[in-house]
Amino acid sequence: MARVEFTVEPFIDGQPGPHVTAPVDALRAAGFEVVLDAFGTVVDTDADRVAEVVSIAVGAAVAHGATHVNTMVSTDGATS
Repeated sequence: MARVEFTVEPFIDGQPGPHVTAPVDALRAAGFEVVLDAFGTVVDTDADRVAEVVSIAVGAAVAHGATHVNTMVSTDGATS
């Protein structure tokens, strides 16, 4: 298993723009469970799908006006 966490800027608390919501919508449309909170967005997935999550999230954020996207990936060491 792996955890992908990302934050999208600019972020205005309580008023996320499309550059923040589009990655969430795109990931959910792709079948991922997404948790969006004040400190960022989290997706838990199989390790072999990490690149897909990152690609979807960053692509959607940038396409909708993000100025910066931070990502962090943590794994439990398993490959799937």
